[in-house]
Amino acid sequence: MDKNVKADLVAKWGRKAGDTGSPEVQIAILSTRIVELTDHLKANPKDHATRRGLLSMVVLRKKLLAYLMKENRERYLAVTDAFGIRRAK
Repeated sequence: MDKNVKADLVAKWGRKAGDTGSPEVQIAILSTRIVELTDHLKANPKDHATRRGLLSMVVLRKKLLAYLMKENRERYLAVTDAFGIRRAK
């Protein structure tokens, strides 16, 4: 992911200018990286180091989504709709 894509995600999902710490921004950045790594692993199925990193990103995104669901349900629904993430029950 290059700087322009990351800056666009921060501008769209951040609560204020330069906000990279809010859960919405972190979920957006992780979701974009997860999609990129998934495509990479389809082309390179034996890259196990990348697969391990991908799994850790998925776990981190899951934790951030659980936190966001507890704190702000509306923002949780907006993020899951925007990135096509399945919702927890």
